Amino acid sequence: MKEQAQELFEEVRAFRRELHEHPELSGEEVETSKKIQAKLDEYGITYFTGYAKTGILAVIEGEKPGKTVGLRADIDALPILEKADVPFRSKVDGKMHACGHDAHTAMLLGVGKLLQAQKSDIAGTVLLIFQPAEENAPTGGSEQMMEDGVFDKYTPDVLLAQHVWPGLPAGQVGIIDGAIMGNSDRFEVTIHGSGGHASMPHQTVDAIIIANQVMSAIQTIISRNANPMDSGVITIGKISGGYRYNVVADMVVLEGTIRSLSDDTKKLLKKRFHEVVQGTAEMMGGSCEIQYSDGYPATINTRRWAEVVRESARGTLGENGIPEVIGSMAGEDFGRFLQKYEGVYYWLGTSIGENQKPLHDPGFVIDEQALPIGTQVMAQAALDVLEELNGQEWA
Repeated sequence: MKEQAQELFEEVRAFRRELHEHPELSGEEVETSKKIQAKLDEYGITYFTGYAKTGILAVIEGEKPGKTVGLRADIDALPILEKADVPFRSKVDGKMHACGHDAHTAMLLGVGKLLQAQKSDIAGTVLLIFQPAEENAPTGGSEQMMEDGVFDKYTPDVLLAQHVWPGLPAGQVGIIDGAIMGNSDRFEVTIHGSGGHASMPHQTVDAIIIANQVMSAIQTIISRNANPMDSGVITIGKISGGYRYNVVADMVVLEGTIRSLSDDTKKLLKKRFHEVVQGTAEMMGGSCEIQYSDGYPATINTRRWAEVVRESARGTLGENGIPEVIGSMAGEDFGRFLQKYEGVYYWLGTSIGENQKPLHDPGFVIDEQALPIGTQVMAQAALDVLEELNGQEWA
């Protein structure tokens, strides 16, 4: 498998760069979908389209009976102006593959080519799931694909997905039992006061002062309401309000996110957020409106299948290739798939070293030497999961 994946390196890299040069945002992945379909045609892999508009389900049916494993790659880009100094930088102003979905897609196609060539030896079915709109939180694309019947005919017993990870050296794999990515909710709070002249604040209710109190108060939810052993974070990412230097603002808008790993913590933070924001605004003589969006659920790996994938990676990379890692509060649409199907989401190290930029940064790059490793690990994991599934069925 290692030699076969390495032989595909140039092809996988070339396709990744093609997607990188021509990024498409969530829900706009029309040309990206066509390019994927052309590759599937080239490889002789059967596929179906029309899921969440641009999504694709490709099917590799082994010539021996067995269970079904699904492999997912996300295909959309982000509304970011690229600043990375690479020869294949985005040719579309304001759009960039800053989260590595171009690499995910290219590697999954590589996996498909590898497994299609081995279908006579495969016991079971492998699904290749090309998902749009992963970046379109909180809506996403996974739920819509399922509503559109992506698994109506071919139902996966286990689902797998990988994500490039700049926090790990190139080629290492990070796997966690349980929650690896967090609940990711969003909010917009509109605070209302009453405006007036800056010289006469006693005649006003200053919305900026209320907003300041709200921002301070909500941080006590984490420090004083949540169990210290549970993870949670509340972030205000945007503040809008005010007219000019000598006018007391009558309205301020706060936008942000609330993240957690467990559902119990999510419920607590959501409940206390409404109570604290509402109570603080009223205490200061103002009022507020809260728009709260439940986002992606936590991505929770099935322990049993995490261990199978861990063994696949260990056999490929050795013990040093699978370091211990801790989860992230970042959101991931794959979590919705894992609410309905068992599976594993893991990280593929792609760090270039000291000058590595984080995910979603305009200067984000990956070490492309990780591409054949990611291709190999996913292909091997798919086969190992099928073997485990089939062994359970026939035991």
